Amino acid sequence: MHCCEHDNNQDSIKKSVESANKAGQVYTCPMHPEVRRDRPGMCPECGMNLVLAKAGHEEYEGHDKHAGHKTESFLKKFVVSLILTVPVVLYSEITLEIFGWAPSAFLGSQYLPFIFGTFVFFYGGWIFLASAYRELRARVPGMMTLIALAISAAYFYSVFAVLARAGHTLFWELTTLITIMLLGHWIEMRAVKGAKGALKELAKLLPDMAEVLRGGKTETILLSELKEDDIVLVKPGAKIPADGVIIEGQSDVNEAMVTGESKPVAKRPESEVIAGTINGDGSLKIKVTKIGEHTFLAGIMRLVAEAEASKSKLQMLSDRAAFYLTIVAIVTGGATFFAWLLAGAGIVFSTERLVAVLVIACPHALGLAIPLVASISTTLAARNGLLIKRRLALEMARNVDIVIFDKTGTLTKGEYGVADVLFSRASNEETVLRLAVAVESHSEHPAAQAIVAEAKKRNLAVSEVKNFERIPGKGIKGLVDGGEIFAGGEAILEVANTAVLEELKPRLAELSKQGKTIVYIIRNKELAGVIALADIIREESQEAVLALKKEGVKVAMITGDSEDVAQWVARELGIDEYFARVLPGEKADKVKLLQNKGLKVAMVGDGVNDAPALTQADLGIAIGAGTNVAIESAGIILVRNDPRDIPKIIKLSRATYRKMIQNLFWATGYNVVALPLAAGVLASQGILLQPAVAALFMSLSTVIVAINAVFLKRAVL
Repeated sequence: MHCCEHDNNQDSIKKSVESANKAGQVYTCPMHPEVRRDRPGMCPECGMNLVLAKAGHEEYEGHDKHAGHKTESFLKKFVVSLILTVPVVLYSEITLEIFGWAPSAFLGSQYLPFIFGTFVFFYGGWIFLASAYRELRARVPGMMTLIALAISAAYFYSVFAVLARAGHTLFWELTTLITIMLLGHWIEMRAVKGAKGALKELAKLLPDMAEVLRGGKTETILLSELKEDDIVLVKPGAKIPADGVIIEGQSDVNEAMVTGESKPVAKRPESEVIAGTINGDGSLKIKVTKIGEHTFLAGIMRLVAEAEASKSKLQMLSDRAAFYLTIVAIVTGGATFFAWLLAGAGIVFSTERLVAVLVIACPHALGLAIPLVASISTTLAARNGLLIKRRLALEMARNVDIVIFDKTGTLTKGEYGVADVLFSRASNEETVLRLAVAVESHSEHPAAQAIVAEAKKRNLAVSEVKNFERIPGKGIKGLVDGGEIFAGGEAILEVANTAVLEELKPRLAELSKQGKTIVYIIRNKELAGVIALADIIREESQEAVLALKKEGVKVAMITGDSEDVAQWVARELGIDEYFARVLPGEKADKVKLLQNKGLKVAMVGDGVNDAPALTQADLGIAIGAGTNVAIESAGIILVRNDPRDIPKIIKLSRATYRKMIQNLFWATGYNVVALPLAAGVLASQGILLQPAVAALFMSLSTVIVAINAVFLKRAVL
């Protein structure tokens, strides 16, 4: 893969995800100004909160986007700073104090700490100073502000000490502090980049190139050059470059990365395919129907981008806590400095405590505690076919008491299917279906189509029908294999002058009570059998209901069907409560009814008439295959029309919340313990945190938070 090709692809992805900023404002990272977004969120490089900056500011005009800001740059700065820190430490009084030894002096050697310390301050520490400036300009002081204050206090005091010949300096503390923080930030950034990246992972699904058939020849082009109505050739094992329709070939396509469907999906001519999915063993010719921002994948990426920019209540809490911690650190640092001065500890010791307090209180771990977990949960959700439109919706899911399913198209397939076949002693199930499909194959009625579909499913041979005739309002008839065949509802019995067999009556009564449609099949005036049709219950529905109950969540159903049908479906699936004969405008009222009982309600629907109920519910979940109105009204969208994905939402919400609480506990607990130690409350016991050690602990806490967040990736939904 050529770099230019990859960059071209990334640019096209970025354009499809990020809309143009029309308000004249951008959000950027204090540490990575090359990261620019049109909405708030987290920096993909380091995880810091993006701050508001004005578009067109001179800082961004002609800015070298890659100078000193990439992860590798931190490693380079660390190595250079480490090399220069060694002579600073060797020619500082600390070497003599600890080892009782000092390196040989030479003319000007006393100025080595000053010279090299100055270089480390401006070369290694400049990124912290510049980042602090951006934070302050955006009026959101944070981690960079504290670090800049700490190293500036140490440096300028040391310069003053050199110029005033005041003796002891803090150059060795300064250089080791900057060196360790560079190393810490390099490690942090690697951990954060491993934890973040929902959009990057989705972007990787697209190939860089596409093979297009033009003028009878195959031509390889950049993905960005692809046009609608192009015919692309997708070889076995290759990624599908755009949404389209297969015009030639058949294969099994792996759609797991987009829909969460674990099994490969069989595709044939006229089947639709999704950009980013992986072709199986067959070769396909696909007509491109959607490109760029109009593709299904781009739609997912837009939703993920919105979710990453949105915040949960816990995240807003951690953001406020991180801001207040910054203020507390500055106040505590100043109070510590003056307290030790008044206690007669001297300016050097007091400055050390100030620096240690400012460094140890850096709110990076607290600021990352929630956003990292939220980012990973968004990625995990997308992998499982769950699109989080609003983070608050995912947070709400863990508290859901009851899930209401719209029956048709959600718990059921939303189309007629053969549910039961009854037959007389002189016949059998296959014969009844063969006779039925022979005459029904000429009918356009939904019941007829269901019978034809069942025959195809069973690979039944279809006999030829002669003298086909419709009997208005009653059924149909025709000659099949020399016999006169009638098919229709109860009225067809009178037309054919046939009675229902006594042995079938009890079962027929039961089927009628379940609300199933009964089709009578009559051969030569004798009842051959009965076919019962119904809106078929999905096999997945029972698994979904059981999984929800296992999570302690009740299940309800809402339908416009009769009481008998609703009761039958509820009994079959083990549903706790159901509402029958509900008009479209009354669905939201049923949601309110449950809410008035003190229940937190999740509503699952896919139609226009579900939108009010989705909005009214505490959590609205839309089926991705449903209408745009339903999708806009929901907080979470299911890519697949599979009710088993609902329990996944509950599990993900609870797993995400647990990780958030764990990270908050660690980040706040660490500061509660470390801050007093840095201030020197146990100095009388000989316990002191040196600035460099404080920097190490600060970085370590951030890495621990990031690693703990990464463990969420292992969650099984």
